[in-house]
Amino acid sequence: MFGWVDMARLVLALETSCDETSAAVLRDGTDILSNIISSQIDVHKKFGGVVPEVASRKHLEMINGVVQEALDQAGVDFSMLSAVAVTYGPGLVGALLVGVAAAKAIAFALDIPLLGVNHLEGHLYANFLVEPELDFPLLCLVVSGGHTDLVVMSGHGSYRVVGRTRDDAAGEAFDKVARTLELGYPGGPLIDKLAPEGNETAVPLPRAYLEEGSLDFSFSGLKSAVINYRHRSRLRGEAVNRADLAASFQRAVVDVLVDKTVKAAGRFGAGTVLLAGGVAANRCLRETLAGECNNRGIRLVTPPPVLCTDNAAMIACAAYYKFLRGDFAPLTLNAVPGLKLGEERY
Repeated sequence: MFGWVDMARLVLALETSCDETSAAVLRDGTDILSNIISSQIDVHKKFGGVVPEVASRKHLEMINGVVQEALDQAGVDFSMLSAVAVTYGPGLVGALLVGVAAAKAIAFALDIPLLGVNHLEGHLYANFLVEPELDFPLLCLVVSGGHTDLVVMSGHGSYRVVGRTRDDAAGEAFDKVARTLELGYPGGPLIDKLAPEGNETAVPLPRAYLEEGSLDFSFSGLKSAVINYRHRSRLRGEAVNRADLAASFQRAVVDVLVDKTVKAAGRFGAGTVLLAGGVAANRCLRETLAGECNNRGIRLVTPPPVLCTDNAAMIACAAYYKFLRGDFAPLTLNAVPGLKLGEERY
């Protein structure tokens, strides 16, 4: 139908799940020819978080220009594409729809395959852009503003979620604590920047390990503990050292993430751990996890920070393996804001 077997394997991917408008062109799955990211951080900063309607409108404004820039930087045109891929969930429904509509239009106009990609799957595949040859099974820690999951990856497209957050995701807790500390938005990078100036043992904060043997996470109590500490200090007229509190909070998050990740790797026989998601850019998390993995003889793969946050290159990489399987989406593809990892809802 498409005649894609004889074509060069060039995949154009679009990512519009939240507040980054991104387009990328990859050759043969891992060769990044372009990866254009237009961030909306400055737009949403004054609101203290992402406003869905505003995000959707910005995607509409930016999508055509970002796609063209990705093609120009890659040195290709539409006629050379083998397939077009797009994030169709999870995410903000209005934002997702912009990317889905654009990708469907391109696929229809060019008569090339359409590939629907789960956003979380894309984060996992950011690691394959760093290390294309990885031995399964893999244990993946996906940690972002909306998700904190431990995933066993037994093969391309085969996932089993073995641990997840029961309340706030780690990235969400970072943002809320940063707001409490009046640091601004987005909170994760700001806490990461401030924490090295503080003493991470200065403020005793809880670690929620949950019931024995559980690989789930819970950060709501920790977030509340930080808020209550600051509130009590104000009532007593005591000054709060924001660097100490930020460092203590960050250490409490990282301790639990790292402990459960290395335990899960041992439990499921994974010799390699992958780190994925926006919080994967956190220096304390990367350094602590690297140390623990090294102590246990576990290989750790971490993408560079630009591939940790939302970007279309990771979507193109995940899509490439779908392309090889002929796992194409129909032109009736719709946005699925609550899409689960490993689920296909075409």
